[in-house]
Amino acid sequence: MGHRGHGTTRTDPRVQAKAWLRRALAAGLVTALAACAWPGEGATHGAAPAPSSSSATPLPTTATPPTPDASASASAEPDPSQSPSDTPSDTPSGEAGGEPGAETSDPEPTAEPEPEPEPEPEPEYVGRGSTGPEVLALQERLRDLGYGFVDPDGVYGSATLQAVWAFQKAAGLARDGVIGPQTQAALDAGHRPAPRSTSGHVVEIDIDRQILLAVDDGHVTKVINASSGNGKPYEALGRQYVARTPRGTFQVYMQDDGMHASTLELGDMWRPKYFTGGIAVHGSGSIPPYPASHGCVRVSNGAMNWLWDSWGMPIGTTVLVY
Repeated sequence: MGHRGHGTTRTDPRVQAKAWLRRALAAGLVTALAACAWPGEGATHGAAPAPSSSSATPLPTTATPPTPDASASASAEPDPSQSPSDTPSDTPSGEAGGEPGAETSDPEPTAEPEPEPEPEPEPEYVGRGSTGPEVLALQERLRDLGYGFVDPDGVYGSATLQAVWAFQKAAGLARDGVIGPQTQAALDAGHRPAPRSTSGHVVEIDIDRQILLAVDDGHVTKVINASSGNGKPYEALGRQYVARTPRGTFQVYMQDDGMHASTLELGDMWRPKYFTGGIAVHGSGSIPPYPASHGCVRVSNGAMNWLWDSWGMPIGTTVLVY
């Protein structure tokens, strides 16, 4: 209780001590609560705790907020490296997709294409105009097999061509005059045609193969290139004819030892031997490997000379046409 003396009021020291103690406790509590609230509840609730109601005369207390921890500040502020930049970077992003600046791997080296092999040169076959030992060997082989009339000299001329055509016809090969693989194989095999006659001295004319055979008792002595009627119609001295060589068995009935002019004005015939009507075997300067005459059987002039002078084809000789 206060006492009055000399006009002044004195306070009880015990009362003052209690009041000071309450103020100190309140200030400590505020500081402690402020430290606990940063940055958790304080950041969430945004309000400081109310002062204790036990203080009769609370004094306003200003609490200085604690300095934020460096790690918390770093997490609160945005990372500048994560913000989009208006300035394009000079460093490639490393991402593909065709974007500018994208890294691209070096293309794998392409293997050099292998050069195409050069075509092998075409083999050179013996043919008309050829010369040399190959031609000489060919001529000797044809002579030994009985084809044509060749004097082996190593030069592929017209006589050799006639013999090669006769051989190719007899063997059923292409009549090109070239000694290709098939012709050479047939030469190596020694192909010879088989005659139809079995006895006598007979001239056989094979229309299909266009060859003439000189046959003695079923043995072929000589194979000669020939050209018979082409089967086409033609006109002579105002009359119509067909260029046909008749088939059958005939005999030589007339001959002319020299150049004879055709009575139908169809050309000259060398040493003709007639076997039916106006049809004869005769020499000519044109004996292609196909039918080309008006009906007669053409052979080379050299072959006709051989028939006359060497082998012999007198009147009465049998002529078999098939």
